[in-house]
Amino acid sequence: MVFCKKFQKESEGLERAPLPGKKGLEILQSVSKQAWLEWQSLQTMIINEKHLNLMEPAARNYLMEQMDKFFNNEETDHLQGYVNPDDIQEL
Repeated sequence: MVFCKKFQKESEGLERAPLPGKKGLEILQSVSKQAWLEWQSLQTMIINEKHLNLMEPAARNYLMEQMDKFFNNEETDHLQGYVNPDDIQEL
């Protein structure tokens, strides 16, 4: 169990660090499994929408910035054409 900084509550944590080094340890200790899964989904959309080449250091840095914003409940870059299903009102 961890206190998730994304959801501001005690939640199930990850089983192991998702990244190597200090950043991975920080995520392991402060991000819930649910928040990590949500980030992975957003990360995939960002990579695809922005056509990121993760072999480029600038693309990796950009993605890490977006990840930090996501976990700190700051606004991430908007994806063109994406509509959050929660924002759709049924007719």
